Amino acid sequence: MAEITAALVKDLREKSGAGMMDCKRALQENEGDVNASIDWLRTKGLSKAAKKADRVAAEGLVAVALRQDGAGYSGAVIELNSETDFVSRNDKFQDAARKVAQAALDTDGSPDAITAASVGGETVGDMITNLIATIGENMLVRRAAKLAVSQGAIAGYVHNAAAPLLGRMGVLVAVEGAGDQAELQALGKKIAMHVAATNPLSLSSEDLDPAAVERERQVLTDKAREDGRPENMIEKIVEGQISKFQREVVLLEQPFVMNPDQTVKALVAETAKALGSDVKIKGFVRLALGEGVEKPPEPDFAAEVASMAGTQA
Repeated sequence: MAEITAALVKDLREKSGAGMMDCKRALQENEGDVNASIDWLRTKGLSKAAKKADRVAAEGLVAVALRQDGAGYSGAVIELNSETDFVSRNDKFQDAARKVAQAALDTDGSPDAITAASVGGETVGDMITNLIATIGENMLVRRAAKLAVSQGAIAGYVHNAAAPLLGRMGVLVAVEGAGDQAELQALGKKIAMHVAATNPLSLSSEDLDPAAVERERQVLTDKAREDGRPENMIEKIVEGQISKFQREVVLLEQPFVMNPDQTVKALVAETAKALGSDVKIKGFVRLALGEGVEKPPEPDFAAEVASMAGTQA
């Protein structure tokens, strides 16, 4: 049997990221063959990952990747979840989030396509599975999106950044235009910061979900009746309030956070005039970490201690 030296264990540990004892056992099982030991650890990782797959993963990182494509631009934003916030500070996890975002640039932006994409000679799915085995927490690419323009820029913004282009919220804004790309990028960055702050529901009034408008209309109608407004005036009152609602939740109609005296639409028009060419906001994406995930209640340690004390009494 081959001698399993400390140097050999250290080499395998650096290549795999697995624990020292796991590396030693892998080398023992595979007669000191490092490549075979890596495969053995990956197989073991698959078993570990399966056991962790039902755990709630609502922490982690949102990552943004941007790429200039000639006169155009591509941008991707992904949410890589873990079970605890502690993991988001792990260098291996941060590196994985960056790689996932980069891989997303060459996909349609769906989590399934990203998981199947290749990165560093393996799929994103395999990379995450191996990371689960190394770190010991459930992880998954829960959400992702991609924006692209054939001419213009994609701007990205990360809020509560843990590292460059990594944080708890990521925003992409697609700016279409033939003007100076750096100027378009700067405009997009300002609007991305605005989106992070205001969380608009849609780009334009036409894009607004009819169900959201109808829900708001029903709430306003019920409130008008409760306030005792005349029945023949309610419809007119509500329509005025609906117009105000749309100005509040539609990106282009919102007052720009850096200058509330102008709307986002006016800011875009101002930039277009300065550049001497048409400028359009074609879309935006905003992902905040853990949105929509039902987290388990935090354990009540005080109650547990009190219960144990009562039992012992």
